[in-house]
Amino acid sequence: MTDLVRATRLEVGWTDRPVCAPVDLRVREGEVLALVGPNGTGKSTILRAVLGLLEPLGGELRVLGEEVDERRAAFRAAVASVLDDDAWFPGLTAREHLLLTAAGHGVTSTTTAVDAVLDVFGMTDEQDAIPTALSSGQRRRLLLAAAFVRPRRLLVLDEPEARLDTSMRHRLAGLLAEEAAQGTGVLLATHDPVLLTALGADAVLVGEDRCRRVRAAQAVAAMAEV
Repeated sequence: MTDLVRATRLEVGWTDRPVCAPVDLRVREGEVLALVGPNGTGKSTILRAVLGLLEPLGGELRVLGEEVDERRAAFRAAVASVLDDDAWFPGLTAREHLLLTAAGHGVTSTTTAVDAVLDVFGMTDEQDAIPTALSSGQRRRLLLAAAFVRPRRLLVLDEPEARLDTSMRHRLAGLLAEEAAQGTGVLLATHDPVLLTALGADAVLVGEDRCRRVRAAQAVAAMAEV
């Protein structure tokens, strides 16, 4: 299997101060890897480095076999992400956002693709609303739909379960499992032991003194101790 993300002794942080211990991680095709740890330990910062939104402080980081450069067309075509911030085009409806995303990434049957993700994420009835008129949970589902409506080899998700109800969290676990089965790599930060257990994914416990890779059961146990 091909390495989609490989980091060795990666250090991340702001200015010149690392926010966590150096981390080693690898995500291959068809693999799900979770970042687990208390708030403030650097999980989101690691994801931003992987996405090329933050320059690493040290170590080596390669995505799709190359140094990270989110300006490269090949990188943008292969990597889909959902972070903890919302970004919308003023005046466009939920459906128009998805149509624009699909068309911009070369999806040919855009209408069919958009109809499908609206249904999967329970957004069909809200498709004509502008994002600012949606609830926070609906906006989260729209962001996830935008990541799933486009081609991707790697999904990078920052607490994708946030603001989702229990039913949608279970559906999300199933969708991520399907992604992995189809060869997509998934790197996510999560606080949800149910999601992690459902995926059966390995995890990297992120901490100030040590970062280490563990099995899902060990990560769930660590969550219970926080």
